[in-house]
Amino acid sequence: MRYYSFSQYCKEHFNRKLYRVALDAGFTCPNRDGTIDNRGCIFCSQKGSGDFAIPFEGQVLNREDFIYNHDDGKKGDYIAYFQSYSNTYGPIDRLRKLYKAALDNDIFQGIDIATRPDCINEEVIDLLNELQNEYPHKFIWLELGLQTINEISAKWMRRGYSLEIFDKAIKALKEINIPIIVHIILGLPYDDKESIYKTIDYLNKSNIDGIKIHLLNYLYDTDLGNEYLKDNTKYHPLEEEEYIDLVVNIIARLNSNIVIHRLTGDGKKDDLIAPLWAKDKRHILNMINHELKKRNIRQGCAL
Repeated sequence: MRYYSFSQYCKEHFNRKLYRVALDAGFTCPNRDGTIDNRGCIFCSQKGSGDFAIPFEGQVLNREDFIYNHDDGKKGDYIAYFQSYSNTYGPIDRLRKLYKAALDNDIFQGIDIATRPDCINEEVIDLLNELQNEYPHKFIWLELGLQTINEISAKWMRRGYSLEIFDKAIKALKEINIPIIVHIILGLPYDDKESIYKTIDYLNKSNIDGIKIHLLNYLYDTDLGNEYLKDNTKYHPLEEEEYIDLVVNIIARLNSNIVIHRLTGDGKKDDLIAPLWAKDKRHILNMINHELKKRNIRQGCAL
C-alpha cells in the first residue's frame, strides 16, 4: 500500500474491515444556536454534514436498520459514528446516555464522535475517560473539524474558533489517550498550495492519529452554494487535476503513522452545484492511486 488507509488499519487491529454507521443524535452547534453565530460554517448544510445519518436517541440498533455490502456474520463489525453537528455539545448526562447506548450494543466495536475543538471541555474529557475505563474492550475516537490553519480562510468560512483552541483540545484528548482524527478541506479561498502544506506540517507535529481529506463542495441549501449561484466568478472550485495533485502531495508529506480515513468526500450528488466531477468518487480514488504509482509516491516519502 502506498498510504496507510483505514482499511489497512482495521485489518491490523481487528482482522477485518469495520463500517461506520452515521448517526444523528439531535445535537446542534455553537456556530448555529447563537452562542458564536447562527449561520453555521459557510459550506455546512442544514443537516450538519449528516445527510445519510440515522436518527439516534439511544434505541437499540440492529443490522437490519442499515445495509452494507458485506456478510461475515460477526459481532462488532460496525462503528457508531456520531456525525451530525457537534456531538459533544450538550448536557453531560445526555452525552453519557447516548454514548453508553452505542457502547452497550454488540454490533458496535466502538464509537467515533465528530465535534468541534471548542466543544471539548473538562466535563467531556472526564466522561470520555470514564467510558474508556468502563468499556476497555471498545474504542472511543474523536473527530475534529480543523479544515485549515490559515486564519484568513478560517475567518472566511466562519469557523468560529482559533488555532489555540484546537491545540488545547488536542492536548486534553491526548492526556487521556483518545485517538484523534482531523478533517481538512482543500479548495478553500485564500488557501493556496503552500498554505495547505503548512496545515499538513502542523498536523504532523500535533500527534494526531488520523486524517480525513475533503474537497470544498458547493452545495444547494448552503450559504456558500447560494453565493456561488449569485456570482460564480468570485470562487474557483478546484479542477479534478488540481485536487488529485494536492492529495498526492499531501500523502507524500504526511507522517506514515497517520491513518488516512478519507481521500475525498461523498455527499448527496443531487445537492452538488460544483465541482460536478466530484460526483464520481470511484474515479477520483482510482486517479489518486494511479498518480501515486506513476510518481512512485508513498506516504511520508517527502519528509
